[in-house]
Formats: sequence, structure tokens, C-alpha cells
Amino acid sequence: MKIKNIISLVACMAITFSVVGIQPSVSKAQTNAHDPVIYIHGAGGNSTNFYGIKNYLKKQGWSDNELYAIEMIDKTGNSVNNARQLASYVDEVLKKTGKSKVDIIGHSAGGINALTYILNGGGSKVNDVVTLGSPNKFVTSKAPVGTDPNHKILYTSIYSTGDYLVPNQLSTLQGAKNVQISGVGHMGMVLNSKVNELIKEGLNGGGQNTN
Repeated sequence: MKIKNIISLVACMAITFSVVGIQPSVSKAQTNAHDPVIYIHGAGGNSTNFYGIKNYLKKQGWSDNELYAIEMIDKTGNSVNNARQLASYVDEVLKKTGKSKVDIIGHSAGGINALTYILNGGGSKVNDVVTLGSPNKFVTSKAPVGTDPNHKILYTSIYSTGDYLVPNQLSTLQGAKNVQISGVGHMGMVLNSKVNELIKEGLNGGGQNTN
């Protein structure tokens, strides 16, 4: 009986140690599951506008070192100036995280800053783009495919009939996944649970690009 008990105890310990040994690799795989996300605020906004979306994404499995918000020096939303600053910021984030591409969330003018960056040299460094109430047609009417021959940039353009600042027709992009919602104001798009769900979907490859 004692020998059997010892054998059982050894077997249990072996199983326990094997399970414990597996845990770090599982955790690491989950941590490395996402591209780094860069949030771009709109004209007159700031990086703290990302607070609500960031907290939501953290609850959905993103880690702190995968979530970034750029603080634009030019608060007017000037897409040329901001695209230059964004280019440097993207490179810094990629160097820090060791990744080759980022995902972008652009609110209002932040969306056109992202599009300008993509059209002017950043097309190989972006996977997924989500715009929130962005006047995208100020820059382009078609979703840019990027410059990576093996991957099209996927877009989700979210806009609301309750947005009285940016007309909905300026937000739609040909080839993109265009999502119209209602009951949400322009600034409310960064603090809305339905929008958060759409953002999550877009960052997980749920966007579109038929161009």
C-alpha cells in the first residue's frame, strides 16, 4: 500500500509541475496576440480621450504594452504636420514592441491623420484601421490598400447619425467596412459601449478592403 501511495504521489506531483510549467508559455502567447494599437485624437483633443477605449480593450485581452496614444503637437488636426509626427511615433512603437505593424484608431481628424500617413510612406506598417466620426473624404474616397504585397490594410469606418459635427457622407470609404450607428454624438464615440465592440472587431481583422 505504501509503495502504491508513493507512486500515486509522484504521479500527482509530475502532473502538477507539468501544468505549472506550461502556464508561462500560454500567458506569453496571449500577451503577444495583438499588434500594438495607436490611438490618434482629433482636433482640439488629447491622448486622454483614449482612456475609455483603452480600459475596454484591456478587459478584452490587450495589455498595457500593446496600447498607445499619441499626443499631437499640432492640435488643429493638420493632417500633413500630424502625419509626420505619427510616422516617427509608429517607428518608436514598433521598435519598442518588436512588431512589424501597428493597428490604428483615429477619432475625427485623427482618422485623416492616419490616412495621410498611410498614403505618404506608412502603407507597409499598418494592419487594421478603425476611424470614428472621421471626415475621411478630406483625404481620400477609397480605402488605401497599403504597400505590403502580401496584405491589404483593413478598414472599419464608424459614424453616427447623431454626429452633428462631421457629416456621415464624409466618413464612408469605398472598399471599407462602413458602419452607421445612431444615438451617439461626435465626442460620445470615444465613450460608447457599442462603438467599443465595433472597435474590437475591427482590430481583430474584422475590417474590409475590396479595393
